[in-house]
Amino acid sequence: MKLSINGIKNTTDWEKAGIKLPSYDVEKVAEDTKKSPVWVHFGIGNIFRIFIGGIADSLLEQGVLDKGITCVETFDFDVVDKIYKPFDNLVMAVTLKEDGNTEKKVLGSLTEAIKAQSYSQKEWARLKEIFVDPGLQMVSFTITEKGYALKDSKGEFFSFIREDIDNGPEKATSAMAVTAALLYERFKACKAPIAVVSMDNCSHNGEKLRNSITEMVTEWNKKGFVGNDFVDYVNNEELVSFPWSMIDKITPRPADSVAKALEEAGVEDMSPVITSKKTYIAPFVNAEGPQYLVIEDRFPNGRPQLEKAGVYMTDRQTVNKVERMKVTTCLNPLHTALAVYGCLLGYNLIADEMKDKELSELVRRIGLSEGMPVVINPEIISPQKFVDEVLNVRIPNPFMPDTPQRIATDTSQKVGIRYGETIKSYVAKDGSAKELIAIPLAIAGWCRYLLGIDDNGESFELSPDPMADELKKHLSGIKIGDISSYTGQLKNLLSNANIFGINLYEAGIGDKIEEMFVEEIAGKGAVRNTLKKYL
Repeated sequence: MKLSINGIKNTTDWEKAGIKLPSYDVEKVAEDTKKSPVWVHFGIGNIFRIFIGGIADSLLEQGVLDKGITCVETFDFDVVDKIYKPFDNLVMAVTLKEDGNTEKKVLGSLTEAIKAQSYSQKEWARLKEIFVDPGLQMVSFTITEKGYALKDSKGEFFSFIREDIDNGPEKATSAMAVTAALLYERFKACKAPIAVVSMDNCSHNGEKLRNSITEMVTEWNKKGFVGNDFVDYVNNEELVSFPWSMIDKITPRPADSVAKALEEAGVEDMSPVITSKKTYIAPFVNAEGPQYLVIEDRFPNGRPQLEKAGVYMTDRQTVNKVERMKVTTCLNPLHTALAVYGCLLGYNLIADEMKDKELSELVRRIGLSEGMPVVINPEIISPQKFVDEVLNVRIPNPFMPDTPQRIATDTSQKVGIRYGETIKSYVAKDGSAKELIAIPLAIAGWCRYLLGIDDNGESFELSPDPMADELKKHLSGIKIGDISSYTGQLKNLLSNANIFGINLYEAGIGDKIEEMFVEEIAGKGAVRNTLKKYL
């Protein structure tokens, strides 16, 4: 069986293999979408394919949507060539249940895959054609938090952003510049309204997206590339809205075991590939079953009936509460703690860490003991039920091939939200966060992780992080087994409010983190001993 438009026409074999096929006409949906697109998405990796693609698929199945999603890749163009085009944009969605069973479904909701390349006349012309269509309702994003960043930790424009500013809309390369350039085309053609929706896993994502787009436009305006009228258009949220959202679905890299099971069932060419930009991706996506998407309902040009696919449509304040609940308390801080300590203690599977007495206790304390007292109940989702599901169903799921190494990626971009927000809440409530134990231990663990040496004294490769080189310089001179080699190297890091959202010494926990860190560098086994001491 081939995952292709022609391949899925032989429905009998797929049914025998227990794989559900689309009930709608995939070719007609693709054709209709190309003629009059309603939904464009930037960043077409795994979580988009199975979650956002699954939402559109559900709406198509229900007959409440007759168009699919136009897919645009902004970073890794191999994904288009190796994963989308060879499989006619179809996705094999595999849901991994905690009892070991799987649900398999072919999604046909992704109708076209385009590269965001301004230097390609064909690709750029097609993108312009899409954005000038007055019927386009929304453009959404899953490009990771760093995709919105225009400046480095010193507050200076990244070199590639500076080039985008200097070169203007017609030579845009970064995701933010490409989006701003295409909005400019829309403005020139029809001035039609549109919703620009971040669905990335970061705090105040709509605000981050809006700030980056408007800043890019402002810089172009200074250089004379665009007029004041376009600046006004992008800043008018009655015309160009930037709804906030909260997304949650654990989507690990594709597992070889899943590829093997699919091929044993008769599906051809399911092997994962590694792209030139080190994206690990496959024709299938494997993910957990639980999923949450909460979106601020501000769509000035209309929208699909997303609520009919389980999306919570609400107001900004509620989105903010749900996001804070998840990102700062109930899931992400737990994941980051497991990620850094998992790397230090030799784990290769997140689920296995929940069998570890100290690590299980660490995340329970972060979520239940230290997070719950300052969590805000968003009402539409219960924090207690959410964290119970995380601790007892989601993270321990042994069939989820999720690794600490994957989750440790870009930790410098995450700690300010995942820990800093809770720390700030304690400072606001009590004047200090000095009573916290588990969160300081998690931060100390991250600092210890940055040395790239595990608890057995063996070297390991740090996960990718845009600040990796800068952070390693902070730790210069520190040697495992020699606590005297620590001479205050962490002070600049722990006092950096750009990283943590607050100066940790002013919050009353900087010295405590230093003390924990020093204990963790005492020698082999010191990480484990420190966890035992504090937990």
